[in-house]
Amino acid sequence: MTNHKTALADRVPFGQKLAFGSGHLANQLFPAALGIFMVVLVLSLKMDPFLAGVLAALPRVYDAIIDLVMGYVSDNTRSRWGRRKPYIFIGSIITGVSFMVMWQLYPENSQTYNFIYFLILSLVFYTGYTIFAAPLIGLGYEMSTDYNERTRLMAVSQWMGQIAWMVAPWFWVIIYDKDIYDSAPEGARNLSYFVGGLCMLLGILPALFCKELELKELKEESKLNFKNLAANAKEFFVGIKQTIACKPFLKLCGATFLIFNGFQTIAQFAFFIIIFYLFKGDTTAAGHWPAWFGTVSALATAFLVIPIITFMSQKIGKKNAFIVATLISMVGYFLKWWGFSPENPYMMFIPIPLMSFGIGGLFTLMMSMTADVCDLDELNNGTRREATFGAVYWWMVKLGTAVALLTSGAVLNLVGFDQNATVQTAEVLTNLRIADIAIPIFTGLLAIIIIWKYDITEAKANEIREALIARREKVLGEDKK
Repeated sequence: MTNHKTALADRVPFGQKLAFGSGHLANQLFPAALGIFMVVLVLSLKMDPFLAGVLAALPRVYDAIIDLVMGYVSDNTRSRWGRRKPYIFIGSIITGVSFMVMWQLYPENSQTYNFIYFLILSLVFYTGYTIFAAPLIGLGYEMSTDYNERTRLMAVSQWMGQIAWMVAPWFWVIIYDKDIYDSAPEGARNLSYFVGGLCMLLGILPALFCKELELKELKEESKLNFKNLAANAKEFFVGIKQTIACKPFLKLCGATFLIFNGFQTIAQFAFFIIIFYLFKGDTTAAGHWPAWFGTVSALATAFLVIPIITFMSQKIGKKNAFIVATLISMVGYFLKWWGFSPENPYMMFIPIPLMSFGIGGLFTLMMSMTADVCDLDELNNGTRREATFGAVYWWMVKLGTAVALLTSGAVLNLVGFDQNATVQTAEVLTNLRIADIAIPIFTGLLAIIIIWKYDITEAKANEIREALIARREKVLGEDKK
């Protein structure tokens, strides 16, 4: 590794890092809260599980599609306020307000009414969420051109994003606490004002305080209007093609798909293992243990994993840091066999710091590495497409989530889990615990194989940067003649 020192001009001021991190806190708090709130549809509003599944899946499909379009729009917008910040500002308002309105559901309404109402507001919500999130991701990729400063920026954003996962598990406790609310729907209605309002305020901060990359020297840009609609559509598909043709980027997407897919597949298994293995199906005895498991995982990621990963990446490189972090997480998953002990429930927290290296290292490093890939793309194609790269990357994450949900259900069926039983057999629990350990280890190994030949090192990233600076200076010099 080279010991390149970050120039003062390439450092992102801490205030801007906090503002960008605030946007990521909002970006994480929305899905974290949704995961808790959605349970209310079935358990308390008595909606048919299939219809609730449609409400969970259909808007996400819509979100994944418009993500790509929004990435292109943001990349090709030229305004006095920039190409990211106007959308972040507007999108955060739409998302926050629609989240509040979306959860104004009442048990006395018919199931059809609640279904249609929630579906329409969900589409509005995800429209705003995409308008907000796609430019936000693109903004992060361009806030610094330095190899290591990018990792430090993403570390701050991911650290702040973990706050959402520390807090969200307790929304369940609040919503269903009879001492606070008479009913869960009332709890969801009232709590949605807090979540939507807080996220709206946090989401606005990057638009107000973060600095965008100036693109005066780039001549190749699209003119977004109805007159050029056909040309815009053609350029959109050409841009997507060039993005997915970038081999280093495909390696990042593949590794992310595997790590995140493995994590998401077993995400709910810990909940079942805690209740049915540690507490023999006694949900009252299980109490707040599942919530604490999620909160401690987020705390370990924020205060242990992210600082260590940031340090490691500057010493041994981002790719090597990712491989080491993934291997450490495998050890943590393996230790879960002994960590889940009915005799001592506190032992469940022992593997958490090691397991947290998987997801904690993943997004801190991958977002930083994607920023390096954007430089390579500009060198090869002469354009800046941060939001498009971000949209394609997060489309892969969302695809992984969809696959994980399907895989998770298939695994539960395969091991013989009975959702109607208050007590699961010893054989079912043993098979479930094996799957809980084996799946993320297997996907982690595959991810290491995919990323092994990723070749954008710090030295190569600096070479790309110098080539871009030379090209930009040449273009600006020609414009002055």
